[in-house]
Amino acid sequence: MTKVVAFNGSPRKDGNTSILIGHIFDELEKEGIETELVQIGVEAFRGCMACMKCQEKKDGHCVFNDDIVNSCIDKMVEADGIILGSPVYLADVTAGMKGLIERAAFVSAANGRTLFQHKAGAVVVAVRRAGAMRTLDTMLHFLLATGMIVSDFGVIGVGLNPGDVDKDPEGIASAERAGKNMAWLLKTMKKGTC
Repeated sequence: MTKVVAFNGSPRKDGNTSILIGHIFDELEKEGIETELVQIGVEAFRGCMACMKCQEKKDGHCVFNDDIVNSCIDKMVEADGIILGSPVYLADVTAGMKGLIERAAFVSAANGRTLFQHKAGAVVVAVRRAGAMRTLDTMLHFLLATGMIVSDFGVIGVGLNPGDVDKDPEGIASAERAGKNMAWLLKTMKKGTC
């Protein structure tokens, strides 16, 4: 079965980022695609330390095994599609999202850049005012640097308090479009016609 895993970098488990991811999931699930949401925004873990141990080991994992990053990498490897979501914090992704994508990208590079290659990818940003494009760009760079196929430019939803993003019809329409695009891409890839 085709599966998409999303990583929510927001510390608000049911906040605007999660709501936007949910709208993407709705479209994927309509097409029979399995979905899983992983909440990383409340986890405390370090960014990449550039210790180069993943270059030595080449086992598809970060040498630090005292947090959830390696289990997240495993979920990424097993999935057909990956969604990254973050609210804007100081005009960029949250620290948790940054730590995950730094370490996952380094591990991917250490293993021939093939761990996430040819997977469908999408990004989601919840913003109150400014910084959405930089946040979007940070996550898109991870998708592109690891060889994924981007299914949509990205979803940006506007809102401050949890649930406010549901009052942004353009943001919701963007999330629904992203879900439809990802479903189409995954089905096309599965048929081998792209």
